Amino acid sequence: MRRFAAGLLLAAATACARGGERGEAVRLWAFGREGEVVRELVPELEKRHPGLRVEVQQIPWTAAHEKLLTAYVGRELPDVAQMGNTWIPEMTALDAIEPLDARVAASAAVQPGDYFPGIWETNVLDGTLYGVPWYVDTRLVFYRTDLLAAAGVRDFPKSWSAWRAAMEAVARRGGPGRFGLLLPTNEWAQPVALAVAAGAELLSDGARHGAFRAPEFRRAAEFFVGLYRDGLAPPLANTQVANLYQQMAAGDFAMYVTGPWNLGEFRRRLPASLQGSWTTAPLPAPDGMPWPGVSLAGGSSLVVFRSSSRKDDAWKVVEFLSEPATQKRFWQLCGDLPARRSAWDEPALATDARTAPFRLQLEHVRATPKVPEWEQIAAKVWERLEPVARGTRDLDAVLTALDADVDAILAKRRWLLERKAAEGKP
Repeated sequence: MRRFAAGLLLAAATACARGGERGEAVRLWAFGREGEVVRELVPELEKRHPGLRVEVQQIPWTAAHEKLLTAYVGRELPDVAQMGNTWIPEMTALDAIEPLDARVAASAAVQPGDYFPGIWETNVLDGTLYGVPWYVDTRLVFYRTDLLAAAGVRDFPKSWSAWRAAMEAVARRGGPGRFGLLLPTNEWAQPVALAVAAGAELLSDGARHGAFRAPEFRRAAEFFVGLYRDGLAPPLANTQVANLYQQMAAGDFAMYVTGPWNLGEFRRRLPASLQGSWTTAPLPAPDGMPWPGVSLAGGSSLVVFRSSSRKDDAWKVVEFLSEPATQKRFWQLCGDLPARRSAWDEPALATDARTAPFRLQLEHVRATPKVPEWEQIAAKVWERLEPVARGTRDLDAVLTALDADVDAILAKRRWLLERKAAEGKP
């Protein structure tokens, strides 16, 4: 009996020890393809820091947001995670992520001046840094060089008026069923990018109200819906486009505003005969404003959670994944564009004529409003503008309705801010 009891105690002690070892690993959550790829980088990190173990959990993008919120409620958040930069305001409002200013100030690996300013700014709320950019994206123009040349357009336009003229030339030459630009009606990023390029603030009064009736947003919205009204862009949602790549190859549209994820897709899906007939260009600017036009700051960052008991080790993960050499390797593995400017000296990046315009555009990007409600607001933008694009609603009436929608979405935010002010809180 004593031997049996001793055996139970030994087994229990061994199990506890093993459980403790597992618990000592730094837990990293990463989403989609990035979650697969980052596992290949972990051995080098662990080799550099003996005793450090990193467990990577890959989560599909479609489940990531709900998984984060569920983990927050259940107090099961990891130590460090990838975070879409539009989610950072929400996680900050929940007081879930750790401020990183002190760690960055003491770090030799993370150098703020080596990041694109507009991308870095997506991680700063009320003057405090909450994330470090991991990879970046933004939107610019993919286009058929042969179709523009055949229409008499030698150099890609740099202003809105010249861009529109190029679309007109392409559509005129192509005839019925051929368009200058594909601009899906159920996407918000394109009209918002045009708006920020025109100087629109989108929200006003400390992000308490919508500002969609402001002249800057209206100017961009008029340009946007005018492309559909005048037959330069088809009034189609992306679900109505049968096959983007086949239709680009067929010449149904000569230009498309999209992001770096399509660099690989265009290389794979356009026929070999057209591989020398497409490239990319930064967004044209509103007339009278500097070129290139401003686009949106996108991508993902790395955050450390307040609930982590291993913040120092979690920060080692952030530092390693932030190093230029690691970022180059990450780009080679999955194609995500590096957040570090110095990583762009990689020859395959620096000399690629289709990737280089992204480098320029990333110097001219701006964050969307940093409020937890932004994704709800963004959905309202395309929902309200789509009927105007299809010619069934008036633009000014829609902008009035959009401001009302956004004011309703922000009602709780106003209440919270008023309550803080009454309590004398910053």
